[in-house]
Amino acid sequence: MASNDPDPPSPTTADLKAGLGGTGHINTISPAQEPIQDYPIERVEQVYRKLDLRIIPAFWVLYFLNSAIRSNIGIAQTMNASVKHDLVSVLGLTPKDVSTALALFYVAYVLFDLPSNLIMSRLSPRVWMARIVIAVGIIGTCFTAVNDAWSLKLLRFLLGVVIAGMWPGMAYYLTLFYPPSRTGKRIGMYFTAAQVSAAVVGLVSAGFQQMDGVGGLVGFRWMFLIYGLLGVILGVGLLWWLPDRPLAPGEVRQKSWWMKWLPPSPEALVGEDAKVHYHDLRRVYHARPWSLKDLWFVLLDWRLWPLVLMYFGVVGVGIGTQLYGSVIIASINPSFTGVQVSLLFAPIWIMDLIAILLVTPISDRFHKYRPLFFSAAVCVQIAGLLTVTFALDNQWGRYGGLLLIGFGLGPTVPICMAWTNEIFQKRHREVGVATASALVSGLGNLGSIVTTYALYTGWPEDSAPGRYRYRKSNFVMIGILCMSIASSFVMIALLKVFGNEPSNKIAGSDGNDSGEEILDGAARREVHQRGFSRMIK
Repeated sequence: MASNDPDPPSPTTADLKAGLGGTGHINTISPAQEPIQDYPIERVEQVYRKLDLRIIPAFWVLYFLNSAIRSNIGIAQTMNASVKHDLVSVLGLTPKDVSTALALFYVAYVLFDLPSNLIMSRLSPRVWMARIVIAVGIIGTCFTAVNDAWSLKLLRFLLGVVIAGMWPGMAYYLTLFYPPSRTGKRIGMYFTAAQVSAAVVGLVSAGFQQMDGVGGLVGFRWMFLIYGLLGVILGVGLLWWLPDRPLAPGEVRQKSWWMKWLPPSPEALVGEDAKVHYHDLRRVYHARPWSLKDLWFVLLDWRLWPLVLMYFGVVGVGIGTQLYGSVIIASINPSFTGVQVSLLFAPIWIMDLIAILLVTPISDRFHKYRPLFFSAAVCVQIAGLLTVTFALDNQWGRYGGLLLIGFGLGPTVPICMAWTNEIFQKRHREVGVATASALVSGLGNLGSIVTTYALYTGWPEDSAPGRYRYRKSNFVMIGILCMSIASSFVMIALLKVFGNEPSNKIAGSDGNDSGEEILDGAARREVHQRGFSRMIK
């Protein structure tokens, strides 16, 4: 909430050091009792825009490349298919081989998402994110050498192991720099990278198909190789690009023995900007090491499960569309060439991108209505699936249904993750965000296993050529989307009944319980919605 009074005098570094004791924790009074200094909202917005310029481009590029490496197996199934140089023909894969390889990625992802995120919260988030991207690049490069079904399945599983924790880790990382009510827009900003990546993979694959045979490699091998090498280069660069968690003004960053071997990264904020951020988001600076008892209380919180079911439906449909969209387009008109399929695949993700840019900023301004934004977008997806299923005599109408699916998909994942941040940071603090974002993402990706292993080419009866090809798979996708909508309304009802107050069972590493809520400038503003006021901000 903006103050009409003149800017309050900023504390000096010496004052802050005296209060912080050089450790990041208040020595004389508790964090919850420390006086809040109000800054004009224009000044606060300026600080968050400065953070945007440092963090969001890095996240956008890393998510773009990781999405390309993760999903290019989908378009590889149709590349140079006319000359039998597509992935399926070269490796001699059956439909079950393909669906198993796709599903194994998500099996690993589900198993390792939570451990990865918890490690990130203990170590340097910057270094852990760089580790993920480097490892993904290495495994992505190894796909160049696949020659049979078993090697493809092994590498897909390993890719899931090393990429686990990236998506929830990014959501957790944002809460170190932004209040949760502002994370939906930011998640949406870098989530557009996945949509651009899906479109670019489709468009650029046309170029890779023209490289078929160059250097003795078929087109899809060139695609795997180049994307993988770019991932390794980016991962190394992130060690300088991303900042570490913010420090309170006057505090000196202490390096552990292993961090001394890694290059330093410039602080995200310095000087007056750091002071403004400290007073606006003080809860981040007073985080304390979590214990296994903390983790246990988060795991027992019923608020997790409606969010998991919401995510289950939308991510299952999203991944199904990403991996099988080109296959569905080819089934709409079997006369389409591989290049035509690639070019028609891209607009689905352009529609997705447009919806993200339109809806996620508004959902932040009306953050108390996130589930309604979520459910409306899911209804658009259902309308698209119904069109694809029943407009059998209109091939362009069915293609229009795919565009509707893309538009509806866009805002759902960012909104779900932002709502998770809001609920669990308030209730369980930092360990709540790290744990809940990983579980919502990890367990929610069981939906991806369903759509990749059991539907479309993984369902032999449903994938048989004919007028009603993939109809049953579409019906299943509509069913899980209805479950997502129902879960969002169940969550609204339960929060009305039980509320979302800070847990009184939060236990520190010293074994003491503390449910004391740390108030800061952002927490006071989050009580009210911004609405459409100050839209230029």
